[in-house]
Amino acid sequence: MITLTHYLVLSAILFSIGLVGVMRRKNLLMLFFSTEILLNAVNVGFVAVGHYYGDLSGQMFAFFIIAVAASEIAVGLGLLILWYKKTGSTDLDTLNMMKG
Repeated sequence: MITLTHYLVLSAILFSIGLVGVMRRKNLLMLFFSTEILLNAVNVGFVAVGHYYGDLSGQMFAFFIIAVAASEIAVGLGLLILWYKKTGSTDLDTLNMMKG
């Protein structure tokens, strides 16, 4: 039987993988993927706790997080495409060379 603890451990593992990805990545696209892993880990935790208590608020929070993540990716990919057209690279080190 899968319990709440199993889901929370899975959520913690996913969050750790996403956090390592955010801290170690030099590519903007991989940074977006790592951020999505972080947000999905939080979603798993919210839904699991909500199901454990028989409350729908965890699922509602997860729904709003998914909506925010979708808008973040839409704006981020638009900026990423513009940056790639300008510099020819999606490397984070090229962002240090930005000049006003």
